[in-house]
Amino acid sequence: MILSRHSAREPVSSCGCRFPPDRGEPRYSRRTTPVVQRILFVDDEPKVLTGLQRMLRGYRREWDMHFCDDPERALGLVADGAYDIVVTDMRMPGMDGAELLQQVRKLHPEAVRIVLSGQSDEEKVMRAVGPAHQYLSKPCDPDILQQTIRRAGDISARLREPQLRSLVAGLSSLPSLPAVYLELVSELRREDASIDRVGELISQDVGMTAKVLQLVNSSFFGLPVTVRDAVHAATLLGVDTLRPLVLTAGVFRQLEQSAAPQSLVEEVLHHSLSVGCLARRICQCERADDEVASAALLGGVLHDIGKLILADHFGSRYVKVLRQANSPTVDLCELERQEFGGSHAAVGGFLVGVWGLPHDLVEAIAFHHDPITEKPGAITPLAAVQAANALAKNCEALGIDPFRSPDVSCERLPWRETLTAAPP
Repeated sequence: MILSRHSAREPVSSCGCRFPPDRGEPRYSRRTTPVVQRILFVDDEPKVLTGLQRMLRGYRREWDMHFCDDPERALGLVADGAYDIVVTDMRMPGMDGAELLQQVRKLHPEAVRIVLSGQSDEEKVMRAVGPAHQYLSKPCDPDILQQTIRRAGDISARLREPQLRSLVAGLSSLPSLPAVYLELVSELRREDASIDRVGELISQDVGMTAKVLQLVNSSFFGLPVTVRDAVHAATLLGVDTLRPLVLTAGVFRQLEQSAAPQSLVEEVLHHSLSVGCLARRICQCERADDEVASAALLGGVLHDIGKLILADHFGSRYVKVLRQANSPTVDLCELERQEFGGSHAAVGGFLVGVWGLPHDLVEAIAFHHDPITEKPGAITPLAAVQAANALAKNCEALGIDPFRSPDVSCERLPWRETLTAAPP
């Protein structure tokens, strides 16, 4: 795995959040029709709410904002009408932020749920890990807060089917393969647990990788970095944090609690790891910097996470759709849209987007089946994942296993030709 490197120009907020330099408007934010987002802010300190109102007054035409200083009353507002985004403090009398968001998830699972808090109590933060999509620390830079809310709204607008949006936004974890999950639990139960081994195990599972990156990139534990590598993320969190998350808070889920067949999960995992390896090699051939190569690797590993989500919920019904799509005349994404209201690419992009992962990863996942539009020489994580995804399906014919043969020369792979064609 490649560890991420941060650009010196990368802005760091006072709340400890870090975002990559602006490289233009993300593709997922380009809407065809303006959508007014309904946003609820909850904090028991009136001065904080007044500050938020002042900070966000320039967005009144774009956002329908409501401010509430009582969590019980806020819950009543949510019960009376759906909100697209709920932003809450953590420490409040009576009902804290974790409990509030838990109730919001039950009432309106499609809502994006964000904690904005100076709360550092580990026990309370652990409780927020399940119901909260993102965690921002006070004091929060105004630009970071506005950017987080805007991205959440833009990403939500990409998945239009309400029931599918509710399904995905309501998820707190994805199923993990039994062997990997049990070995991880066994390692964490040891007094001398190795964080290197823990990180290696997490990197072997798509759902675990996505979850641990959510925790690191959304500042749940106050880590002021943007991370695109599961091993690096595990190292930053450390054994003392991961142990209660896995053994007590249950941030990872065993496959036996899912409708997804184990054979499908294994197939998706192997293909995803192969695509990740190929995407990284393509970036290396193009002499892209380490940050782009790392993002391409992770984008490849997570590009089919939407398949796991659909299989997790729909089980045999989704397996049937995959079988139908085996025909060369059938477009899988179109079939998924007809059957479920959205493709696995859109579903996966939505999940990692609301979980707060960097936008280059969101795009690599959400658009990996779109026609390749990158200009020659302008290699990006998206272009690398698109080409790698197409190549991975032809590797068997080439006698290559990209994941199990990490030293194979990328010059053997016809990826440059693939970049000129639309992915399958």
